[in-house]
Amino acid sequence: QQEADTMGRSSKDKRDVYYRLAKEEGWRARSAFKLIQINEEFNIFNGVTRVVDLCAAPGSWSQVLSRTLRGAAPDPSAVKIVAVDLQAMAPLPGVVQLQGDITKISTAEAIISHFQGDTAQLVVCDGAPDVTGLHDLDEYVQAQLLLAALNITTHILAQGGTFVAKIFRGKDVTLLYAQLKIFFKRVTVTKPRSSRNSSIEAFVVCEDYSSPPGYTPTMVNPLLDLSYEGSWQELEGINRVIVPFLACGDLSAYDSDMTYPLQLGEGELYEYRPPTQPPINPAYTAAVAMKRQRHLFSSTSAISTYKSENDITNENKSEEIEQSSMVAGDNESENCMTTENESKKQEQSIASASDPKTEAASITLKDLHIGDNHTTNIS
Repeated sequence: QQEADTMGRSSKDKRDVYYRLAKEEGWRARSAFKLIQINEEFNIFNGVTRVVDLCAAPGSWSQVLSRTLRGAAPDPSAVKIVAVDLQAMAPLPGVVQLQGDITKISTAEAIISHFQGDTAQLVVCDGAPDVTGLHDLDEYVQAQLLLAALNITTHILAQGGTFVAKIFRGKDVTLLYAQLKIFFKRVTVTKPRSSRNSSIEAFVVCEDYSSPPGYTPTMVNPLLDLSYEGSWQELEGINRVIVPFLACGDLSAYDSDMTYPLQLGEGELYEYRPPTQPPINPAYTAAVAMKRQRHLFSSTSAISTYKSENDITNENKSEEIEQSSMVAGDNESENCMTTENESKKQEQSIASASDPKTEAASITLKDLHIGDNHTTNIS
């Protein structure tokens, strides 16, 4: 059993080389390499001392910011990093954590207060929804998340600042590009080497923040409700027509879609390493507990039990009907009509008992009852 568990754990290390490298280098998630490669191409960390990480959990991007900015600064205490997320995450050196909602003005005010009234020079956001597999829905929800991040960014980003965020390149992504161009003089779409080619994920690097004339940041109205006509007419040249796309990261680096052997180099013996920092309170904790206690499969076994009981009941009813028919044959002719009516009623009851729709409805009700019991027991 222990050998099988080891093989199962090492399987992902072979299939996802960046997942494995993240554990070896102490990163909380493989997404750390995405920000590292974006910075290598765009130098977004140059001269930055105030930065905000939106949707930060589990904290890999905050790790990169802390190691890079504090490590290069003459005075690490002068670097201020604020990480914002609805979920709690483990502490990081030099990172102030805010557990808040990015759609609330109170969150923006709390961020600025940590900068002693100043605004951020860099805002990054690697947030994404839990994908459903319905691509149109996933793209829409991701676009709304990006707009929420952009909205709070207009409150907390200094003029000339930089905004980096994840996007899904769907069919309607050009609308997002148009909105971003209103607020930033340069917008570039980039795909890090560590981002899988099979994924529609990409990142927008928006540089030189410049709010439109007369624009007042507000959390009341979403950005989609604003009028951009005047600002759109001011765009010129390539910035009005097209958004550049740039692949970043060393082309000789590991391919995120390939499977690699466990021993990457000569003399380097493979050793399995657990994740650097497991989630503190993930949303799937209750589901995992139910699965371990086999509660998630109880409804299936209940359906099988119900079907067996239902078959026995139907057999008993059939025997009763046969007996009543035999008795009816010995009665006088004046009782024949009554017997036939009773037989028809019994046959109808048999049909309704064996009707798939009736059976399915009964099973569904019984499942709901079982599910309620399990929920009560767990809580």
